[in-house]
Amino acid sequence: MIDFFFLVPIAIGMGLVGLASFMWTLKNGQYDDLEGAAQRILFEGNEGPVLEKHRTPSTAIKADAEGSESP
Repeated sequence: MIDFFFLVPIAIGMGLVGLASFMWTLKNGQYDDLEGAAQRILFEGNEGPVLEKHRTPSTAIKADAEGSESP
């Protein structure tokens, strides 16, 4: 029974901390655009970073033999 005197205030305190952090996220606009991120990830074009192939010594030799320019 004595445990409840410790556990109940701790549970209420944790609930209040959770409620306060939820209210803070509402105030800062965390939930304003719920569909935007989902749409952006699906419908963005190939506008991401361009991946360049790194040249190793063996590919540089092949490229030079074929007559292509080195970067």
